Amino acid sequence: ITEFRGNAGGVGGNFEGSPMLLLSTKGAKTGLGRTNPLTYLPDGDRWIVFASKGGAPTSPDWFHNLVANPVVTVEVGTEAFEADAEVVTGQERDRLYARQAELRPQFGEYQRKTTRSIPVVVLTRRRSP
Repeated sequence: ITEFRGNAGGVGGNFEGSPMLLLSTKGAKTGLGRTNPLTYLPDGDRWIVFASKGGAPTSPDWFHNLVANPVVTVEVGTEAFEADAEVVTGQERDRLYARQAELRPQFGEYQRKTTRSIPVVVLTRRRSP
């Protein structure tokens, strides 16, 4: 998180060159703020994230948090904004996941490692009232 914020959204290591964002959610049980770095798939004016947890049998905590509290904060590059999180299913889920797995083959491996359908979440910038 510190590296992301200190380098206008750029990080090194295994994620160097990958599109990254910071997703801040409100804890489902605690109500406390939580921030997680995630790779994303750009989709027009939407950001798509995947609750893969490396193919673990359960979804990551951030996913449970945004299901309980779908208004989140997203940081991309040097910009931060509120967004609405929506879990997509069916053909849209399958299309977006397949696109991510094509671009980043490890996501295909994550799905093969687990029996659960890895959730796909669409983040859409909130409109000002």
